[in-house]
Amino acid sequence: MKVLLFSRYGSLGASSRVRYLQYLPYFRSQGIDVLVSPLFSDDYLRALYQRRTSWSKVISGYGRRLMMLLSVRRYDVVIIEKELFPFLPAIAERLLQMFGVSYIVDYDDALFHRYDCHSSALVRMILGRKIDVVMRHSNMVIAGNEYLAERARQSCVPRVEIVPTVVDIEHYGPRKEVANDIPIVGWIGTPKTSHYLHSLNPVFEALQEMMHVQFVAIGARKEDLINTIIEVWPWSEDTEVASIKKFDIGIMPLDDNPWERGKCGYKLIQYMACGLPVVASPVGVNCLIVASKKNGLLANTLDEWQEALVYLLQTDISNRMSMGKKGHNFVKNWYSLQVQAPRLLKLLMEAGRY
Repeated sequence: MKVLLFSRYGSLGASSRVRYLQYLPYFRSQGIDVLVSPLFSDDYLRALYQRRTSWSKVISGYGRRLMMLLSVRRYDVVIIEKELFPFLPAIAERLLQMFGVSYIVDYDDALFHRYDCHSSALVRMILGRKIDVVMRHSNMVIAGNEYLAERARQSCVPRVEIVPTVVDIEHYGPRKEVANDIPIVGWIGTPKTSHYLHSLNPVFEALQEMMHVQFVAIGARKEDLINTIIEVWPWSEDTEVASIKKFDIGIMPLDDNPWERGKCGYKLIQYMACGLPVVASPVGVNCLIVASKKNGLLANTLDEWQEALVYLLQTDISNRMSMGKKGHNFVKNWYSLQVQAPRLLKLLMEAGRY
């Protein structure tokens, strides 16, 4: 079977990497031939993270995608990550359906809110229902969580399946060290998401006055956290697991807004895969992933965040390790590549029969 994947990014893009690129070795081992066609290059992402927009790279990406669309009939299955052309109407997706090309579309965030909640009334008017159209003309929507799946169902999609965002559990694993002399409360993400940490600055400062504790952000820009006590560590695909394993506690603060309700909790899954207890905002899928005082804690207000972190920092180390072990097993049994890869392959093969 030949599969064409219209991914959003290359390996530097977290969403493309974890939603599909990490599945490629398994697919190919099962005789599936996958061609990956990213819209945006890694160079584009590097510029974006430095708050620079390279319009030449955007235009060249759109041009490459337009050319690739001419070859879709050579493939048994076409997968579209999110949409074909951001901030353009769903003309290409309509044409695929018109010419009898079935496609699967995948979502790991609430992309529809980028349009229907946009600050521009013109964007809302022209593109507010775009993603509903993209989903409606597909033959299957694969959603990362129930919030996204429910939007797909409202769009009258023929088939909606939930496949969570996962980790390769063989690459992860519980940390071997019992604890750091000075405990580390850590976060991992990108420069585009580090702003969620700012609201917790008063909590971090209060905790440092109470006890010895270190706060770390992997993947943030130092400039964005310059007036905080948070230490910034560099991110790379090769070192991210080893870096997470240096944490004692993993955190995932979020705002309770429509966009955040569509997130798939990937940070929590990474932390738990490394055997860490977690603290997270009770937003969206976080409420399903975190079981209070079993594998972590949910915290809404600043007082709740401080109380949760104090509890985990002052609790017996064996209790933290026990919570981390429960989190690891939870991820292993559902949020792992080993569990979801056969499920996803089955969906692709079924789609190829249409």
